[in-house]
Amino acid sequence: MFQPHTILHPTDYSDNSAYAFKVALSLAEQQKATLYVAHVVESLGPEAVTFGEAATERQPEGHVHRLWEELLRIQAPPGSPVTIKHILGEGDPAEEIALIARKQACDLIVISTHGRTGLERLLMGSIAEKIVRLAPCAILTVKKPPSAEPQPGAPPS
Repeated sequence: MFQPHTILHPTDYSDNSAYAFKVALSLAEQQKATLYVAHVVESLGPEAVTFGEAATERQPEGHVHRLWEELLRIQAPPGSPVTIKHILGEGDPAEEIALIARKQACDLIVISTHGRTGLERLLMGSIAEKIVRLAPCAILTVKKPPSAEPQPGAPPS
C-alpha cells in the first residue's frame, strides 16, 4: 500500500489550489505525513515589482516579504496534527516544483488543475502537466468538483 511520508502541495493561491490543499492536508493527516506548501515565482528580484512598489520600499526585500506573508497564510486548522513547512521558490514553476520534490524527498505531489482544454490549454500551457513529466514521485492532480464551484446566478457562499 502506498503510504507517503512527505507530501508537496504547490499553490498558485487560486480556488482550485485551495481545494487541492484540503485534499493534501487530509492525506497528510491520514498518513501522518509532513506537508510542504510551495509557491514559485519567476523572479524574486526587483524586476518583479511595480514602479509604485519600487518607489516606496527597499527592493527586493519588501517584495519577498509580501510573498512570504501570503504563503504563510496557508496553515492547517487549529488542532491539526500535520506539520506544515513552507517553501518560496524562484524560477520556472514546473522545474522548481520538481526540484523541491527531489530536495525534500517527497513521496507525493498534490496539485490542482484548472481543467483547461482546447485553445486555452494550447495558449496557456499546463504547469501541472509539465510537473507530471518532471517530478520524481507520484502525483495526484485535483480538479475542484462542480459541486464546490458557485453556480451561475447563485449567491457566493
